Amino acid sequence: MRMIVLGAGAGGGVPQWNSNNRISSAAFRGSPAVPRLTQTSIAFSSDGEGWVLINASPDIRQQIIATPALHPRAPSLRGSPIEAVCLTNADVDAVAGLLTLRERQPFTLYASPYVLGILRRNSIFDVLAEDVVTRQAIGAGQPFEPSAGLRFTPLETPGKPPLYAEGPEGHAVETGGGKSFGFIVQDLDTGRQAAILPSCGDVTDELKDAVAGADALLFDGTLFTDEEMIRSGEGRKSARRMGHVPMTGPGGAVEAFRALKIPQKWFIHINNTNPALMRGSFERREIECAGWRIAEDGLEIDL
Repeated sequence: MRMIVLGAGAGGGVPQWNSNNRISSAAFRGSPAVPRLTQTSIAFSSDGEGWVLINASPDIRQQIIATPALHPRAPSLRGSPIEAVCLTNADVDAVAGLLTLRERQPFTLYASPYVLGILRRNSIFDVLAEDVVTRQAIGAGQPFEPSAGLRFTPLETPGKPPLYAEGPEGHAVETGGGKSFGFIVQDLDTGRQAAILPSCGDVTDELKDAVAGADALLFDGTLFTDEEMIRSGEGRKSARRMGHVPMTGPGGAVEAFRALKIPQKWFIHINNTNPALMRGSFERREIECAGWRIAEDGLEIDL
């Protein structure tokens, strides 16, 4: 199974267009200490011919251009090796790229009934003509095969509605209703598995059991600490209030997955405030000493 990280950044990417914090300003300057990240999307293939995307980020056109495996192929005048898109949630950074994939190109769109309902209620997504783009509802624990040789099993993760769908009172992070999914992606020939959870509000025992057999884990690395945005003055919400497990601290990802013997553990969906993005930083060394690595755009993993 071949896996390509098309984008590893959280909403807004790195640098974020309107951010002048230490990390974004370094990325704008082209500092080698900070990778430039587009927003999170990952491509999978078992044979290098047909590809499945997890999420369609707002940067999808740029990501396709940067990834030769996803380019149109001769002799067709129009076509794409992208056979399917699987959505983890309805956040802008997960669905906005669907508007770029509107050129009457056939593919299948897989998402929970909750996410499909949000798309259906927003008529701008009607540019994905339903006689061309098939919309397929998926459920937690119900495997499906979006491309030859690949099996995807949805995992319901603690999450909340996207910010634009919250009411004035907001929403607590909870499991249920199809608001947030991860996926176990399995190569049917080799049996190798990757667990992909780019947005997760809590690490439950059930979730740990589900990913325990994975050969690689790509997990929510949005913020380094729970209060990161509040302490930096760049936000008023904690990581958990936004629906993300922090990397560190009590109940953080490093602690939660410490006992699992997963060969490769990568953080993905990384915010521009996260100090672990800085190569050589204390925070980067801390997570590397704990057995984790930071995913970057263009990372390829063969399982």
